[in-house]
Amino acid sequence: MIELRQVSRHFQVGDQTVHALDQVDLAIESGEFISIMGPSGSGKSTLLNILGLLDRPTLGSYRLDGTDVAKLDDSRLADQRQQNIGFVFQSFHLIPRLNALENVELPMVLAGVPMATRRERARHVLNSMGLGERLDHRPDQLSGGERQRVAIGRAIVMSPKVLLADEPTGNLDSQSSKEVIDILHRLNRDGLSLLVVTHDPEIGGQARRRLAMRDGRIIRDHNGASS
Repeated sequence: MIELRQVSRHFQVGDQTVHALDQVDLAIESGEFISIMGPSGSGKSTLLNILGLLDRPTLGSYRLDGTDVAKLDDSRLADQRQQNIGFVFQSFHLIPRLNALENVELPMVLAGVPMATRRERARHVLNSMGLGERLDHRPDQLSGGERQRVAIGRAIVMSPKVLLADEPTGNLDSQSSKEVIDILHRLNRDGLSLLVVTHDPEIGGQARRRLAMRDGRIIRDHNGASS
């Protein structure tokens, strides 16, 4: 489903060239659950941004379902992102003035989905997240765990092929973290490909496949979840 070949991402900082990613090769099959771990500055978020089509590689190719997306123009890149990829971030990124239902509807509004269809779909997704009684609550009326569940609902409402999660439990207490991870496990069991960047070894160890990064490179690629 995803294939990176010799992908590098360089940034110019003054007269210094920073190699955020350095000749990364990575193949991801449909339905995998992968964790990405490593110290700050190792390239984890840069890799996630490239996989999520939020950034382009400086060098190398990125094939998504056979299409070299690194060569697409901005419009076609946005189409690929909308159709195939969902995002979950540590800071939720919900729209403060919108309630839970409206936040989950937002990607469908942008995609031109009719109102009745998007409302029904958003309700179904939020019910599956255990938020059926919180549909009309704004983000400031929700707990951190509830906000993250709304964010997950928004990320999956367009039925993407892959969900990218950047420190999805970083702002949550232990109980809320468990609830969020349980939801991510369920989505993966249902066939959604899942990539999670985390500093938490307990969460990282639950993935069937675990990548370790350092200095812009993948230094370890291990299959088999920790017991």
